[in-house]
Amino acid sequence: MPLKPLPSEAPSMRALVVDDSASSLANLTRLVEEACALTCVPFTDPYAALDAAATGAFDLVLVDYVMPGLDGIALTRRLRALPGYEQIPIVMITTSLNERVRIEALEAGATDFLSKTPDAAEVRARLRNMASLSAALRRLNDQAAWLAREVEAATRRLLDREAEIIFRLSLAVEYRDNDTGGHTYRVARYSALLAEELGLPPAACRSIFLAAPLHDVGKVAVPDAVLLKAGRLDPGEFAVIREHAAIGERILGGSTSDLIQLAAEIAGAHHERWDGKGYPRGLRGRLIPLPARIVAIADVFDALTTVRPYKTALTEDEAFAYIASERGGHFDPTCVDAFLAARRKIEAAKHERPDIEVVAAQQQTAA
Repeated sequence: MPLKPLPSEAPSMRALVVDDSASSLANLTRLVEEACALTCVPFTDPYAALDAAATGAFDLVLVDYVMPGLDGIALTRRLRALPGYEQIPIVMITTSLNERVRIEALEAGATDFLSKTPDAAEVRARLRNMASLSAALRRLNDQAAWLAREVEAATRRLLDREAEIIFRLSLAVEYRDNDTGGHTYRVARYSALLAEELGLPPAACRSIFLAAPLHDVGKVAVPDAVLLKAGRLDPGEFAVIREHAAIGERILGGSTSDLIQLAAEIAGAHHERWDGKGYPRGLRGRLIPLPARIVAIADVFDALTTVRPYKTALTEDEAFAYIASERGGHFDPTCVDAFLAARRKIEAAKHERPDIEVVAAQQQTAA
């Protein structure tokens, strides 16, 4: 890929020049500006120069070796420790030809040396080389920043499409179950709100939001006579419908996608109970994955508060009371406490009816 050109309005390159001698500083500044056309910012105080470097960007640094308080080597070392100064050319100005001093300066991070009694042609050539190096470094940094922005934008588009695909696929389960009232979206929203109330990181909350809609994907394998039965299920029929958890886990299992792996975990364990009386494995307590414990509450709450072929809907007060009554029985006590604490947000989310196309955009703030 060719390098993206620098914008024409890119700021001019700047050089930080530090020398405790005012006359030497003036001469060095003039030399740099004539040789490289850089804008020089001169300092006689190395500490003030360090402060300026910490709060502003420079493309080239020239420092005197012998200075009171903070010599050139110490200043170079501290400059290199600043963010953004890891690769900026730093030129040491010195009258010493001592090899030990030069090695110490190089180890501190100096890029090159200039003598205080220089040959003018050599100095100009060296300064031009350093300026060219700085310009190349700036171009590379700008290119890296541009590429990072492009990757971020592309990743965001992929996340948008990922969310849309998951929610559209989850609709297949809803239509199969004669439920087009937004069950999967509400379960996803309740789950994300509960995860946030539990203090999970934003990325984890978003992953749970995207994985939760597939919790009932295994219902595609349940016969219509059982899935759509208007009355109560008999024991044999209930055994059949219980299979959807294991089937969903098998459908989603084996993926290399972290998100689909999470969805498989939720599908397989969202009907487990805190007291160990759930299915399909009879897991108990914290042996049940936390995302599945979260979705379990969200799923039951939505089932309680919506009309189904075999039942009427409970009021929100009745549904919250039921969730509270199952604290330590069906549900993780900590999750129940967080769900009750998030009640106002849950009630607001219950009445949301967004289009699937905007689901991803709504969740990007949590990414």
